[in-house]
Amino acid sequence: MTTAPPAGPAASPRALPTLFAPSPTSAPRPDAPSLPPVRRTPLAVSGLISVALTAYVWLQHGAKPGVLLLLGLGLGVALFHSRFGFTSAWRQLIAVGNGTGLRAHTLLLGTTATLFALVIGTGTGLFGSQPAPSAGPLGVGLAVGSLLFAIGMQLGGACASGTLFAVGSGQTPVVLTLGGFIAGATLAAWQFDLWKDLPAWEPVVLSDHIGWFGSWAVTIGALLLVVLVTRRVQARRNPPPLGPVPSARTAVVRAVRGSWPLAAGALVLAVLGAGVLLVSGGAWGVTSAFSLWGSELVGALGGHPENWTWWQQPGNSEMLAGPVLADKTSLTDIGIMAGAAVAAALGGTWALHSGVPWRTAVASVLGGVLMGVGARLAGGCNIGAYLAGIASGSLSGWIWGAVALAGTWIGLRLRPVFGLGNPKPGDGVC
Repeated sequence: MTTAPPAGPAASPRALPTLFAPSPTSAPRPDAPSLPPVRRTPLAVSGLISVALTAYVWLQHGAKPGVLLLLGLGLGVALFHSRFGFTSAWRQLIAVGNGTGLRAHTLLLGTTATLFALVIGTGTGLFGSQPAPSAGPLGVGLAVGSLLFAIGMQLGGACASGTLFAVGSGQTPVVLTLGGFIAGATLAAWQFDLWKDLPAWEPVVLSDHIGWFGSWAVTIGALLLVVLVTRRVQARRNPPPLGPVPSARTAVVRAVRGSWPLAAGALVLAVLGAGVLLVSGGAWGVTSAFSLWGSELVGALGGHPENWTWWQQPGNSEMLAGPVLADKTSLTDIGIMAGAAVAAALGGTWALHSGVPWRTAVASVLGGVLMGVGARLAGGCNIGAYLAGIASGSLSGWIWGAVALAGTWIGLRLRPVFGLGNPKPGDGVC
């Protein structure tokens, strides 16, 4: 999204307020390639699946699950069109100093925090729900889990939300990442007794101490500091620009088929995430569904996950006993994959890839397993722990993000072992 500023005093970054001046890059961002034709067969299949699934959920389980599925479909569309990445944003910042993606995170986080403060602070909920902040304990599990998750992101090539929309858009290697993700989350649930007593302190939620307005103000102030720091880092390192993705010239076609600016994606995702909170009473999350799906598979194969301590915890037992298509997180996860499939087919980029190199396949599965285990240890992923935590004014979200940056540094050094590249200062794009 950033380019080298044009020559001339009128366009100089110093002539603009610091927060809004263009961040320098080593070269202008290349023009976006033209959109390929619509993939009609994938569009028809994914569209029919989306419509049929929505109708089934609405008729069998009611309006609330049906609305959650629709919100998931919208999240999938927004994630695909904006290519909103968490994995790539951290990789670009650590590898070459391009903070464009992380600054998009701050817009998503700040907008979500604003909406959360309004919803939770006023106690507004739909379908009888009582909105509550998302906060996790502070301890060894949070630190180790977020570190493992970040390493897994860089090996698996996607985060939790990124895995879902990449699978929906037909990216075959990420299907392996999803398989490993489910396996890791299920393994951690099975072995809950091994890590449930790790040292931890009670969650810290700012609104409990300074109210919702104070919590919001502190969060926005911290996010502005992140923006300033990443701009300073980018100015010093002068990194390559972000790579372009296919788009269109006209606004209407671009909105329906082409790429969206990261800022637009951040705003749409924040509104839809707040919608999940309004409808369900809980923040948007991803990874609890993976433990559920894996445990359901274990049960179908003759195992007894209902005897695991994890599934005997308050709230978890009801999740395992209920229908998968009535589970909040499963509905939004499935919706993301279906919505991304529709958007990718419309954009002409939906495709299945064959011949995945074996080292890439190993990295995908290993990365998924690390993310699954890490998400359970940390009490969530880049969505449920990082996004929802910071937006809720929880200290756990900030710790998750800080440790994830350290884990990204480790992951970047492991990627070449599996034949995976990293951005370099001399590249044309990052």
